[in-house]
Amino acid sequence: MIVATDRAELTAAREALGVARGKATLALVPTMGALHEGHRSLIRLAREHADHVAVSIFVNPLQFGPNEDFSRYPRTFDTDLAACEAEGASVVFAPDPAAMYLPDRQVTVSPGTMGTVAEGAFRPGHFEGVLTVVLKLFNLVRPDVAVFGDKDAQQLAIIRRMVTDLDLPVEVVGAPTIRDADGLAMSSRNRYLGPAERITGLALSRALRAGAERHTPQETLDAAHAVLRAAETADPPLAVDYLVLVDPGTFAEVRPSHRGRAVLAVAARVGTTRLIDNVVVSYA
Repeated sequence: MIVATDRAELTAAREALGVARGKATLALVPTMGALHEGHRSLIRLAREHADHVAVSIFVNPLQFGPNEDFSRYPRTFDTDLAACEAEGASVVFAPDPAAMYLPDRQVTVSPGTMGTVAEGAFRPGHFEGVLTVVLKLFNLVRPDVAVFGDKDAQQLAIIRRMVTDLDLPVEVVGAPTIRDADGLAMSSRNRYLGPAERITGLALSRALRAGAERHTPQETLDAAHAVLRAAETADPPLAVDYLVLVDPGTFAEVRPSHRGRAVLAVAARVGTTRLIDNVVVSYA
């Protein structure tokens, strides 16, 4: 496995793998490190779509707000490399910020109105940072395929829209959310949760399951809200940022008469840890 830390090393890796000469295909799995089984499943899926897999490990400062956890975001580089190698990745691209962003950078990528709702409403500028780094990774790595987790459903929808709107030559593949045995969606931030906080956090997956069992949009929202309200009085309590039922492609909230697929998405905090989750529902 090749480890590249700057653009020159990445270019050399592409040449060594044959992808620069069109002799092999390449799939990219963008990550911020602190890899867990969810990330490993993305690498395995990526291997099904291309001859080689590149994994990027980069804690992107542009997608963190001023009061968010950039400085304490978990960084486990050595174990991340071991995980990538075990899953058959051909190259890891692990640049530092200076290799990714010029000190006088000016241009970023706007997510449009899709980036101002749900997650975007609570994290202003977040999706601008996400799209900017993803576009840079696409331009640097030049993958044929890029794999992202369904757990970040809004992120995935916005990246797909960027690929469409900007005519990027990349196939975007979504991968199923991986959950722990208790139902909590896997996340690098889960390691921040204490035992009692984790129990409270399980309200997110319970709320989604309750909502998915209903037959109309309003019943879905009512059932999910009921679970979350009960968790708001737990010890420690759940602090809900949002619960929305949205169109999978635009993330606009669906109408009560909606038919077809929708995404039920939730974000909440337990102590200092912020959790997100979602489920796809369908109405006949």
